[in-house]
Amino acid sequence: MKIIDFRFRPSTPDAVKGMLANKVFGGMFELFKYADRAKPEPIETIVADMEKQNVVKGVVTGRDAETTYGLGSANPGILELMRLYPDKFIGFAGLDPHKGMDAVDELSAMVTQHGMRGAAIDPYLARIPASHAKYYPIYSKCCELDVPIVITTGPGTLVGGAVMEDAHPRHIDRVATDFPKLKIVISHGCYPWVSEVIMTVHRHKNVYIDLAEYEEQPFSEGYIQAANTLIGDKVLFASAAPFMDFQEQIALYKRLPFTPEVLENVMFNNAARLLGL
Repeated sequence: MKIIDFRFRPSTPDAVKGMLANKVFGGMFELFKYADRAKPEPIETIVADMEKQNVVKGVVTGRDAETTYGLGSANPGILELMRLYPDKFIGFAGLDPHKGMDAVDELSAMVTQHGMRGAAIDPYLARIPASHAKYYPIYSKCCELDVPIVITTGPGTLVGGAVMEDAHPRHIDRVATDFPKLKIVISHGCYPWVSEVIMTVHRHKNVYIDLAEYEEQPFSEGYIQAANTLIGDKVLFASAAPFMDFQEQIALYKRLPFTPEVLENVMFNNAARLLGL
């Protein structure tokens, strides 16, 4: 079975070191003992393991939360991965909505000049919901360029100043209504609003979802039931590497009670269609 991992950041030594030094997520990493679980490896080893697992593409989503948290753009590092392994990694440009038209220009350059295939935003870290007007020029540019946007919704534990409400699916429902041609990927499942996000995905043609890190949390069985009955053509496999081990996540998805047809869609077909592969 071929696999596309829609949230993959290689666990290279530099990447793991950077994450451990990240002041924003430091409390969360300490709580979940990330330092004990991290498995830093050379990029060559990681790519070889991807080949063994039949992971044909890894989507690397950027982040830019410079205005609110001082976290500068990850886009340069993603471009380097794309340069090293152009057939393996697909970049999505991380954007800071508070940068206004500079963020729009960044998206345009990343897509048209550097070959990225989409955009990525994080309302939780931006401290404004996805329906805020500051995002709308970004959405318009995505429609113009015909590229998807990943909206990160994970309510990172112990992140000071961030409010869960900014990641609520009601805001994405509004965006999908205002931009019916915008291809949206809800990352981290809008947990804990399982029922609300299922209906948001179900009722909008161009809204997809990944469940990264929340596949086995309380009430997450609703995601699996919905995949098997309502949204099996909209769920994407996303390992959340390097915070989660991508090989362990692949094994988890093979154990989860997806129907065989839905599992094939989740692991490859849905992402391939969304990316136009």
